[in-house]
Amino acid sequence: MKVMIRKAANGTLSAYVPKKDLEEPIVSMERPEMWGGTVTLANGWQLALPEMAEGTSLPITVEAKRTSSGDE
Repeated sequence: MKVMIRKAANGTLSAYVPKKDLEEPIVSMERPEMWGGTVTLANGWQLALPEMAEGTSLPITVEAKRTSSGDE
């Protein structure tokens, strides 16, 4: 699914999923650099992000895979 990752002025990262009209803060990251790992959103969703170069500028739209819906 297409996901836009952006960083707010206060440094908070968030993910926006256009098809679901869903925007949630990213509350944890499997890897400090975020890319190529799993991130967890405030609603419990876990998204696997693609490998990207360190220092990739935000905002950016990527193809991510939802690995958990937060309902389990």
